[in-house]
Amino acid sequence: MNLYPGKPYPLGATWDGKGVNFALYANHATKVELCLFDPENNDTATETITIAERTRQIWHVYIPGLKPGQCYGYRVHGPYDPNEGHRYNPNKMLIDPYAKAISGGIDWHDSIFGYKIGEDDLSMSETDSGPFMPKSVVIDHQYDWENVKAPQIAYHNTIIYEAHVKGLTILHPEFPEEIRGTYAGIAHPIMIDYLKKLGITAIELMPVHQFVNDRGLVDKGLSNYWGYNSIGFFAPDFRYSSSGALGGQVREFKDMVKALHKAGIEVILDVVYNHTAEGNHLGPTLSFKGIDNSEYYRLTDDNRYYMDYTGTGNTLNAHYPTVLRLMMDSLRYWVLEMHVDGFRFDLASTLARGLDEVNMLGSFFSIIHQDPVISQVKLIAEPWDVGEGGYQVGNFPPGWAEWNGKYRDCIRDYWRGENSMLSEFASRFAGSPDLYQDDNRTPSASINLITAHDGFTLHDLVSYNEKHNEANGEDNNDGETHNRSNNYGVEGETDDPRILDIRKRQKRNMIITLMLSQGVPMLVAGDELGRTQQGNNNAYCQDNEISWVNWQNADQDLIKFTQYIIELRKKHAVFGRRKWFQGKPIKGTGVEDINWFLPEGTEMEDHNWNEDYAKSLAVFLSGHGVMGADAKGEKITDQNFYVIFNAHHEGLAYQLPIEKYGKNWQVIAQTGDEELNQGNQLNAKDRLEVPGRSVVLLMGS
Repeated sequence: MNLYPGKPYPLGATWDGKGVNFALYANHATKVELCLFDPENNDTATETITIAERTRQIWHVYIPGLKPGQCYGYRVHGPYDPNEGHRYNPNKMLIDPYAKAISGGIDWHDSIFGYKIGEDDLSMSETDSGPFMPKSVVIDHQYDWENVKAPQIAYHNTIIYEAHVKGLTILHPEFPEEIRGTYAGIAHPIMIDYLKKLGITAIELMPVHQFVNDRGLVDKGLSNYWGYNSIGFFAPDFRYSSSGALGGQVREFKDMVKALHKAGIEVILDVVYNHTAEGNHLGPTLSFKGIDNSEYYRLTDDNRYYMDYTGTGNTLNAHYPTVLRLMMDSLRYWVLEMHVDGFRFDLASTLARGLDEVNMLGSFFSIIHQDPVISQVKLIAEPWDVGEGGYQVGNFPPGWAEWNGKYRDCIRDYWRGENSMLSEFASRFAGSPDLYQDDNRTPSASINLITAHDGFTLHDLVSYNEKHNEANGEDNNDGETHNRSNNYGVEGETDDPRILDIRKRQKRNMIITLMLSQGVPMLVAGDELGRTQQGNNNAYCQDNEISWVNWQNADQDLIKFTQYIIELRKKHAVFGRRKWFQGKPIKGTGVEDINWFLPEGTEMEDHNWNEDYAKSLAVFLSGHGVMGADAKGEKITDQNFYVIFNAHHEGLAYQLPIEKYGKNWQVIAQTGDEELNQGNQLNAKDRLEVPGRSVVLLMGS
């Protein structure tokens, strides 16, 4: 076999049409071996090549004649000295951190661990892990995007749909069986037509980076369904591919993105750069741990153990140059090569940690803001981790949006009838200016959510008081215990028509609140059709009917309601403002851009906001107070709206405000008695009945 020196850049395996360049960063290594495998037999290497060239800690070689589909792995030599932070072990086959595709999953075996099972981690295992490890795969980067461009939807026009690739389509009865649960399933015309009719503008996919099924879960007959256990930051996971694992997953992912972009739908990836699947000092040696453990991970003072801000055993060292380069290269790859439109960063506070505390001016965020590619896509933070001081809602820098956990908690509490909620409810509805306005951010900084993959579904939120996670095998000790939920008299499913009616209204109440609030709404896949997880609020390990979307049992009425409310939001700029409410009179109208009212039709005063018994209020939104201009530079104007929220369990007679706020009103949506006010034409100061636990939306005419 002819060998050329090759180049240290780009890292990974790069096919140029004539051969493949391999480049691996391993600073403290003393020797690096490249192992080549036949795709039909991944157990034994056909060639083992000692890489002779080393440039600035990067080991590299070029091999003419190799083609896409070639499988490979590394054996890296160096000191096995955990007390000094080094865990080199050439008996372990390692995945390339820059692998663009990975050939399959791990076959759990004791040899995958760098130490001798049954002894402590200071012992060194001499068994070969090669037969049990997936291999990295050389891919062909060429792809015809057919000149399909990214939709580039502005934040204030964005409606996010959080979905799991497999869970969204695996049970869809109209799909060919071979593409259910895959990237191709999401790209299917039936799925895309559904998403378009629903009205969402972006699908946020739960982790698609190659991930590992934890050994402990596999031993229990479970799996890491959610995928927050990454091992390949460039590789789309093979499990979601109907096109094979030797590069087919890359093409299929691109096909999905292209199909969604053709439909005007953006693709946002949920990414996990805060930790890897290698766990703590007792975890397996799969890649980073055996390549340069002391640089890739944050270690404690004695270097043997790992800092753990993630609850997974380790934390990637996001302020180290090599790791920062890996993260930035990965993000750029998904934008430039895979054409995704943004990222949601899992446990993003971890990425901002310096030596201890969270620092939003840290290296990770500074580099992203300087990057001409990454800085131009949607960047969404999950603004917390499990470490001290990790809850950072409202504290991320301009340019970032955040999952607003305070919005979630407030809206849940308001609709289940908690006391003294009016003031906070008004703030959350108005885009959470208390969190974002003072640091030059816009209402779009708030990603508003009521549910997410983690926790109850919307249906379960109104059906269970307690979590029911027994299927997870942890004696129901896992998952959140304080869910801000209400079962309204019966735990779980019921035939009681009174309870069913309340639950129906409450689901609609939360959907309409979400879609009419300022900020960016995020809907969880299946919430619009009544999906249940049977009370499981931590279904991370349930790759089965508990987690999958059941299309055959879909609540068609709830789907239609959700479609209608999303369509209203998209039509009317007043619900998706680019700038904050000013609370000041609008010239020529004598009214403010927003105002809050009591049931009597009078404006709320300071003392009204914190009265414990008060659970009802209304808000006036002025169509003339929408600040900003459209794409042609013309001032944006809209119709006036009046929204009545009644979280009280009993109905109330509501009086509309005086004529200066609007002479004529029409009820265009409601969540209570659908026949009571729908389509009613009303005048200023008229009264209307608002059922208990309901919303009425009126439009001025």
